[in-house]
Amino acid sequence: MREYIFLHTIALGLGILLDQIIGDPHRFPHPVRAIGRLISLLEKRLYRPSFLCSGERDNHAKKAARISGGLLWCIVVSVSGHVSLAILAGAYFLHPYLGVLTEGILTCYVLAARSLQRESMAVCKKLMDEDREGARAALSMIVGRDTAELSEEEIAKAAVETVAENTSDGVIAPLLYTALGTPVLGLMYKAVNTMDSMLGYHNERYEQFGYVAAKADDVWNYLPARLSALAMIAGSWLFGCVSTVYSGTDAYRIWRRDRCNHTSPNSAQTESVCAGALGLQLGGTHSYGGKRVEKPVIGDERRKTEPLDIKRANHLMFATEALTAAFVIGLLAAVRAALL
Repeated sequence: MREYIFLHTIALGLGILLDQIIGDPHRFPHPVRAIGRLISLLEKRLYRPSFLCSGERDNHAKKAARISGGLLWCIVVSVSGHVSLAILAGAYFLHPYLGVLTEGILTCYVLAARSLQRESMAVCKKLMDEDREGARAALSMIVGRDTAELSEEEIAKAAVETVAENTSDGVIAPLLYTALGTPVLGLMYKAVNTMDSMLGYHNERYEQFGYVAAKADDVWNYLPARLSALAMIAGSWLFGCVSTVYSGTDAYRIWRRDRCNHTSPNSAQTESVCAGALGLQLGGTHSYGGKRVEKPVIGDERRKTEPLDIKRANHLMFATEALTAAFVIGLLAAVRAALL
């Protein structure tokens, strides 16, 4: 057990390092893309037009849609876990070093810090070049809201919100689950998160069929979102020691006040910290598919949002990851030492 914990710790560090260096290698097969294809395939097989029935059959249709969506969720999570377990176990069976390398690569696939930074900074670069249309196009790749009518400030705000929210969903949560249960649990989390992003919509088609996917994502992210917020507050304090742009005090204050100002029980956790740390006001009403959705605001507007705030949000994201990685690696080392 001690030897495996040591190898797991090395692999975890390797995966974090690989993610920092190369991010998501788009030209290579990616397990998350495979998960997405599996979800689409199962949706075609399991979704029925009868799920939209109304009137006397409405309750029956809702129940059938939830059961079918729940079955899809169970299949995808199970397949993700079993396939990744087979790959990892096979690699360790052949040789421990091959196991470490395989686990490190899978961990890299699970994490999304570098990809999040690259995609959000593409928006920042377009704004700095005064290419508003290019910035809108780049933003549309990372957000679900309508971008065609957004002003420069609204584009920057949307990118900051995305970085802040995905610090938990795309970086810290998968890091914690991978540290706890290797990339097997990490990829199971990615399956949960991907199903929510594909099925967890509040519309006629997915309100019931995607119910399990949406609720499960809330459960799986509940603790990681709050741990992410605490780590980001610590990062805000550290940056506040060297720059007046960041405020650890306001990060904590706004988090305490606005951490529940979102339709999701988890999204505002890190968004509120980021808003407080940078003195911005995030959230508010946005348009999705031509429909305006009312959301509470997060933070106090001490100043207007600018393109460089996207870069600052990424600094907070990387600081949050570094602090969390240091904590989990230290914890794994302590557990290994306790097994003497």
